[in-house]
Amino acid sequence: MAAKEGSMSTIEHTTHRRTMRAMIQDRYGPPDVVRLGEADVPVPDDEQVLVRVVASSVNALDWHMMRGVPVLVRLTDGLRRPSPIRGVDVAGVVEAIGRNVTWAQPGDEVFGARNGAFAEFVAGRTFAPKPSNLTFEQAAAIPTAGFTALQAVRDHGRVRQGDQVLVTGAGGGVGSFAVLIAKAYGAHVTAVTGPGHVAMVTALGADRVIDRTREDVTRGTDRFDAILDVAGRSSLSALGRLLTREGVLVLVGAAGDGRGLGALVQPVAAVVRSRLGGRRMIPFIARPNRDDLLVLKALAEAGQLTPVIDRTVPLDRAGEAIGYLETGQAHGKVVVRI
Repeated sequence: MAAKEGSMSTIEHTTHRRTMRAMIQDRYGPPDVVRLGEADVPVPDDEQVLVRVVASSVNALDWHMMRGVPVLVRLTDGLRRPSPIRGVDVAGVVEAIGRNVTWAQPGDEVFGARNGAFAEFVAGRTFAPKPSNLTFEQAAAIPTAGFTALQAVRDHGRVRQGDQVLVTGAGGGVGSFAVLIAKAYGAHVTAVTGPGHVAMVTALGADRVIDRTREDVTRGTDRFDAILDVAGRSSLSALGRLLTREGVLVLVGAAGDGRGLGALVQPVAAVVRSRLGGRRMIPFIARPNRDDLLVLKALAEAGQLTPVIDRTVPLDRAGEAIGYLETGQAHGKVVVRI
């Protein structure tokens, strides 16, 4: 009991009336609504760890929440005002642990996911030991995009050794992880990306890389056991025609640019098509959890999941980084160094 009582006293000592630097957002809008300010250091509960953030990374979720589009995101983040601190990915050092935490000790290096990551401290439960072979910046690039790609490949695509897999939008964070994880599961991967990302995606190990400006994969004759549609550029019917008899289309990203009604209508249409006896089409929302962090850690330490990082920016440029990711130009992940 002495060690755990000491852990709790550490939390009380390190969080009492302390403030921290954080990227604050008090309204929806363009990147300049995300500004550097001060917030209270979070107070963890008995099941949480308090983490001093070393690095975070930017996800599509961040610009959706920054803009408040599609409107559906405001149902979770606030109809008129968003939650105050952006960011969800974390890599850092445990500052203190809650009474019931047994897997970590102060000083441990960890990575994970928690709202409010663009700040000096976060408190949460969804953390795991950082992959030993990765830097903090590399580890911070993994959680949200990694959860999404892993669950798309393993749980919904049910990718197995020898499967033919198509990944669209392979040059971004989720798409690049989907290529790496599908290859780790033994698939033959065809990847579709823009012209500026072809070399990067080829280096990831995709078996075939298609420049979408030169070739329309939906007009080809190849058939796939699983299609992981991250780009959301093609219609359901066009992608459905590429599936084998038992194949599955997994909708990983929002349709179009993720702003309009298509982002809401397409998932519903996919479910309806599947229930009417058409090809299997599965929209999903990734579920952050510690078990999958441990899977991602193992893949990273086996050399099968090394993030591609486009650039690293300081905390006070996090809004700018979100805006850059929103343009679709990023090669892999954009990292924020705290």
